[in-house]
Amino acid sequence: MANTITLKGHNITPLLIRDSYDRRAVGYRNSIYETLKLIGFKKDDIDMKEDINAYRFAPASVAFYIDGHRLYYSYKLAKKYVENLYIVFKVIDLEVKAVLSGEKTMREFIATFTEDKDVEGERKEARRLLGLADDVTDMNVINAKYKELAKSNHPDMNGGNQEKFKAINNAHKVLKRELE
Repeated sequence: MANTITLKGHNITPLLIRDSYDRRAVGYRNSIYETLKLIGFKKDDIDMKEDINAYRFAPASVAFYIDGHRLYYSYKLAKKYVENLYIVFKVIDLEVKAVLSGEKTMREFIATFTEDKDVEGERKEARRLLGLADDVTDMNVINAKYKELAKSNHPDMNGGNQEKFKAINNAHKVLKRELE
């Protein structure tokens, strides 16, 4: 069994899917629609790619809209699209259950998933700014690079640059939000 991962404060055990990839992907997509419907989303407010071969390596993402807010969640660390989609479903399912049980308000739910329209571009730029390859997803590597750059650019250090320090801090926050 795979190790448990923590995303958005929830412990999730990733699945290793070995068969029925497309059927399972359809099931997870439908489950995402049904889960979001429980808190007032309509199918027209939810945007997911549906033409992806589920056994291929591809990130899974869902964008959903409410009251002028663009909510977005993606996951890309699993080996197959269908496994990534399962993680997206589980995170959304756990967050919706928290809203339904009263643990979270709808406002907190919206804040959890609110992202800019160009969030993928921001993530790519954040990796570039930190001197990382586009496919780096290991938070230990990201944290180490962040600490190195933050230390050398800290305004209190000789040769420190406050603007670059702020940009490095922001880049780290963008990647941390994506991966944790």
